Amino acid sequence: MAEIVQEEGHKKGGKRKVKKHGTHIDMTPMVDLACLLLTFFMLTTAFNKPKVMEINLPEKPKENEKPPELDKNRALNIILVQNDRVLWYVGLADPNKTLPVLNEENFSKEGIRKVLLERNKALYMSIATMNRDVTVGKLKLSRDSIEGRVKRFYHADKVGPIVLIKAADGVKYRNIVDIIDEMAITNIARYTLVDINPVEKTMVQAYLAAHPSVTAIK
Repeated sequence: MAEIVQEEGHKKGGKRKVKKHGTHIDMTPMVDLACLLLTFFMLTTAFNKPKVMEINLPEKPKENEKPPELDKNRALNIILVQNDRVLWYVGLADPNKTLPVLNEENFSKEGIRKVLLERNKALYMSIATMNRDVTVGKLKLSRDSIEGRVKRFYHADKVGPIVLIKAADGVKYRNIVDIIDEMAITNIARYTLVDINPVEKTMVQAYLAAHPSVTAIK
C-alpha cells in the first residue's frame, strides 16, 4: 500500500515529526479495463478458426469381406515427382503386359486440373448446375441441404475417375496439398493416397531420364 509522508509543523528549535498517512487506491477503473480487454479477446478469437483440410478416405472393408475390384478403365493414376512435376496415366501398370504411357502436366489451370475436369465432366457439371440454380434463386436450398445433395451425387457417380495419388522420391509436402486441392476444385468423388509400386518407379525413372529438361509451371 502506498504511503504519503507529511511533515507536521514544529516549534522553533524543535525536532521535526513525520506523520505517515495510509492512502487508498481505487481499483474500479482497473477492473473495468480488465473486463473490457477480456471481452474483446473473447469476441475476436471466436472468429480465428484453425485451417484444416478435409480428406475423404474409403471405408475399411469388413472382416472376411473382399475389397471391391478396381475398374481399370476408371483408374486415373497421378504420380507426383520432384521439381513440381505431375505425371499421370490411365489404367493399371501390369508388368506382364505393355506398360501405359506416362503423360506430364503441371499445377496450372490448363494442367492437371483440365485433365481431371475432362474425365469428371458429368459429375462436375451436375454440381455446378445446382450451385448456379441456388445462386440465382431458382433452387432454394440450405447449406446443409446442398452438402447432402453433393454427397448423394458423389455416391451415385458410376462413371467418374477413381484417382490414385502417388508420390515419388523428393516430392514436397506442398505438392500433396496442391493435388488434394485439385480434387476438391474438380469435385472428384473417389480418390485416395497410395504408395507407388516398383513398376511405376521404373516407369518414372525411364521417363525422367528421357525428359530431364521439362520445367513444370506452377
